[in-house]
Amino acid sequence: MSQHPAKPLALVPGTVFEGPSKTLNDTHFVMFSAITGAVHPIHYDVEYASQTRFGKPLAHGLLLASLTALGASTARDQIEGLVFVEQGCRFLSPAVVGDTIRPRLVFEKRWQEGHRVFYRFTTSLLNQRGEVLLEGFHLYRAFEI
Repeated sequence: MSQHPAKPLALVPGTVFEGPSKTLNDTHFVMFSAITGAVHPIHYDVEYASQTRFGKPLAHGLLLASLTALGASTARDQIEGLVFVEQGCRFLSPAVVGDTIRPRLVFEKRWQEGHRVFYRFTTSLLNQRGEVLLEGFHLYRAFEI
């Protein structure tokens, strides 16, 4: 790897990138469970979930976090050389089958530490009612390609 900083990307702080909206269904929950092995019944057992304070199965938190993928957003053609190195998020409201989820990422800042260049984006997921379900951040390191 080069020890020279990567050429800065033409990103302006505050620029908003949207991800594709997705209406959640049972198949999303079952497939996520199958690939991860996360089998808690709150995510797929309607009878079990009906006895909880939520009343119906909830989307896996990591499934929701994955929907904030920068490479799936309108930024995909502007991020060459960025490598995902860190993320964080908090869940504000649950998502259930039938909710339509809309990812939103906002370029926050770029900085340099020695030869290392970083880009930070804020992330959020909104449902069909405009409620924020998740808020967080992604951190990327830039490399020359």
